[in-house]
Amino acid sequence: MKTTILLVEDSKIQRLTNERILHKAGYTVLNAGDGEEALRVARKSIPDIILLDMLLPKLGGREVMQTLKREPTTAQIPILVFSSLPQTNEERLIVEGAAGYFEKSRLQESGAGGQKNLIELIEKIVQKSRTSSEPEGQTSSRGAVVGAG
Repeated sequence: MKTTILLVEDSKIQRLTNERILHKAGYTVLNAGDGEEALRVARKSIPDIILLDMLLPKLGGREVMQTLKREPTTAQIPILVFSSLPQTNEERLIVEGAAGYFEKSRLQESGAGGQKNLIELIEKIVQKSRTSSEPEGQTSSRGAVVGAG
């Protein structure tokens, strides 16, 4: 089963670059350029995972995450915070519902190694998500993946 990722990124250049990386890794990629669009796409498509930037126009990443976690249809979608904010925010974001954190600069600094780390983290989060929702078709809360790096 092909994994569907919702990539929420306001920078068109970064969105295209990251979309290319994700497509190359075999994912189906949906895009949103702001927080309001992210909510619409997530509600309509129910992706397997959301890569969410924090600094977005119209509605910030934190508000997007809080809204999605409150709604029954989207509450179980794991959210990987994909941001250029310092990783010092990671612990607080995980407490607020993020499944993990990945700092964007790692993709540029580490090249293929950074891309491999991102793909491994996505796989780990999606696998954990699928495993936690399997028992008799019931959905359960998804735990945080700590150690996003």
